[in-house]
Amino acid sequence: MHSSPPAPGRRRRRRSTVAVAVTAVLATAGVVALSGTAHAADTLGAAAAESGRYYGTAVVPELLDDSAYGSTLNREFNSVVAENVMKWDATEPNRGQFNFSGGDRIVEHARSRGMSVRGHTLVWHAQQPGWVQGLTGDSLRQAMLDHISGVAGHYRGQIHSWDVVNEAFEWDGSRRQSNLQQQLGNGWIEEAFRAADSADPNAKLCYNDYGTDGINAKSDAIYRMVQDFRSRGVPIDCVGFQSHLDSNSDLSTYRQNLQRFADLGIDVQITELDIGGSGSAQANAYRTVTQACVAVSRCNGITIWGFTDAHSWRGDDTPLLFDTNYNKKEAYYAVLDALNSAATNSYSGNSGNSGNTAAEAHHPAAWRENVRAADRTA
Repeated sequence: MHSSPPAPGRRRRRRSTVAVAVTAVLATAGVVALSGTAHAADTLGAAAAESGRYYGTAVVPELLDDSAYGSTLNREFNSVVAENVMKWDATEPNRGQFNFSGGDRIVEHARSRGMSVRGHTLVWHAQQPGWVQGLTGDSLRQAMLDHISGVAGHYRGQIHSWDVVNEAFEWDGSRRQSNLQQQLGNGWIEEAFRAADSADPNAKLCYNDYGTDGINAKSDAIYRMVQDFRSRGVPIDCVGFQSHLDSNSDLSTYRQNLQRFADLGIDVQITELDIGGSGSAQANAYRTVTQACVAVSRCNGITIWGFTDAHSWRGDDTPLLFDTNYNKKEAYYAVLDALNSAATNSYSGNSGNSGNTAAEAHHPAAWRENVRAADRTA
């Protein structure tokens, strides 16, 4: 958890099965380009889709056969991400020997139900298999590049967005002194993004981190990195904001922070949201985060880190939208209301998309065409 080169910071992509999958998501959710007002949706995924976004959740493949878990997942969400089974230790337990069984099950489940899939995560200092931890220098570099190629290549065309690098900065904005940083130096993040671009040029490539919920030393450092990558044409498409929060977390600059990253010309995604607490305080915090996302046109969507307190990594904090018995909590209705309000504004012509619905503006096929058009005029 915790060809001709494009213009700087832009990537060309071909239309892929990801676009087809997300088209199915929108169709399944009942997204229609309406000139009048939108009807309020009664599930999270459908409500998000009406403004061209996704509302997703982290999932565990072993729970898909559980009737309460599976039915809630299938009803409420239009995007999924693997909680653990796409990480390095799970996918390459031995060098060059890949195991995609858990990830494949999630992808197959998602595709059969018209859900999009986020990939999490290609490179991280934690949950590395034992054989990686003792590598040094060029041996570690090649292992990282081979891993990215193997995993992203296996899922090529099936992943909406990849968390290419996860949690590479400290709270003070310095680089985390992981084995990757110490052995490979400052260039390893760029190398990872370039490798991911080669392995799957159709996926959006994201940097993902926690503690970046407002404007602070850590988010400032990541902002500078994205600025640098964009100026030099390093392929980065989005930044993920994990958002592991509590009901009393300071969210005063949350929206402003999302917007400043979006102003760099990249997408922003809320990637691991959970908010400890209960009742109205928890509901208000969820509402604030949701409203911040839908207010930023380049916020593609929100992923919560699990959906029932019964299977949360923070279970004692009761941080999710459904209680241990899968009952909807007050926070659920706050999120649903915020998503439906965004859809109403979009269909009322307030989305700022020059007459197009927000669904059209954020559809991956349209997004890629906009990138190509920008490249042609740059």
